[in-house]
Amino acid sequence: MTTTSTHRLRRAAAAAGTGFAVVSAFQALLAAGVPLGRAAYGGASAELPDTLRMASGVATAFWLVAAAVVLRRGGYRVRWIPEQIAKVGTWALVGLLTAGTLMNLASPSPWERFGWAPIIAALAALCLTVARGQRQAAH
Repeated sequence: MTTTSTHRLRRAAAAAGTGFAVVSAFQALLAAGVPLGRAAYGGASAELPDTLRMASGVATAFWLVAAAVVLRRGGYRVRWIPEQIAKVGTWALVGLLTAGTLMNLASPSPWERFGWAPIIAALAALCLTVARGQRQAAH
């Protein structure tokens, strides 16, 4: 693998990891009760009910783990994620994010259609780049 390809793979992984950190921060705000519900879960209400706030708490952790998975697959030193988990997990994220893009496009919430759909589509494309990439094992 060329140095240029390695750098491209690492940049895609870093961009995806950063994107997942942003999504995680948004979910943390929802879990904390910040009235951003119009941009999530179909946009039914600004303030989320307790069950959706709990779901956002779980999502906060999930997206941080997703960041670690993609970073590991991209060649960063994330030792607590096994390489095989990173390989399979990155492909799973491609599927999940593709489905998420379609769901956001179908949402009645303009925030989800015009805000989250393009962001999630970009994350899907970045994860696809990382998943397809070949690299040397991280040390």
